[in-house]
Amino acid sequence: MVRHRLIALSMLVAALPAIPVALSAARPAVVASLPSAEADRFVTIEGARIRVRDEGPRNAPPVLLIHGYTFSLESWDAWAADLARDHRVIRFDLAGHGLSGPMPRGGYGTAARVRQLGKLMDKLGLARASIAGNSFGGLVAWNFAARYPRRIDRLILVDSAAFSINGVTEKPVAVPPAMRAYLLDPQPAAVAWSAGTIFAHPQRLTPARLDQMRAMIARNGPALVAHLEQFTLPDPLPSLARIKAPTLILWGRADKVVPVAQAEQLAAAIPGSKLIIYDDVGHAPQEEAAAASLTDVREFLNQSK
Repeated sequence: MVRHRLIALSMLVAALPAIPVALSAARPAVVASLPSAEADRFVTIEGARIRVRDEGPRNAPPVLLIHGYTFSLESWDAWAADLARDHRVIRFDLAGHGLSGPMPRGGYGTAARVRQLGKLMDKLGLARASIAGNSFGGLVAWNFAARYPRRIDRLILVDSAAFSINGVTEKPVAVPPAMRAYLLDPQPAAVAWSAGTIFAHPQRLTPARLDQMRAMIARNGPALVAHLEQFTLPDPLPSLARIKAPTLILWGRADKVVPVAQAEQLAAAIPGSKLIIYDDVGHAPQEEAAAASLTDVREFLNQSK
């Protein structure tokens, strides 16, 4: 029962089952649509329309950025703006997130996401790339690195999912009613509460960023529920041990979603990896500690030049 009540934490959106149902009042959510940018394009992967943003010199070293659950490619704005000066920076909305469409056949499990990532790289003409992932995006990134070692140059994991949390293991668990209600009709108070579990300093988020977070969820509610229904965290150690790419692990010490103790576990499990922990930072250092994390990322990426 405990793991059912706390499933949302394990799903990397934070402990949203604790939200009172009243915060998810049964009325249609009215939110602004997510804006598209000039650099955006849409490609079809396994029948899903996927938004891709491709920036920087086309002949520069490619870096692929994967966002976390309920987020979108905008989560990487700070990193992308800087890295695109001398890298080809490719970020995309996972299927059922942001402006990407849902998977018509419901392939939302980690193995399916890894397969879809490979197909996206094929579509973009990328034989290999450095890959960074935050939260669930990190789970996809390191699974891809373990499965396709010849397609990855360097791996960057930012508060990544890997080990079991609150009893979620190799079997999916039922989505609690309060969580389902939140995803299908996110109310502003509930979104603000959620932000408080993801960010160490949610008061620094602008109203526009909170509106954007709400829009991401409101547009994709059914797909986000389907994602949770397929979400698992099996024993990662055999796969982590197979990772050959140089790996940088970044973590916020104040992460309330994936505890910092798991950062140490992850670093111990990936041969030769380097761990950097940021004080007073939550689950998304690429947003909360953009300057500091960029300095570390640039140093890491430059080691391959």
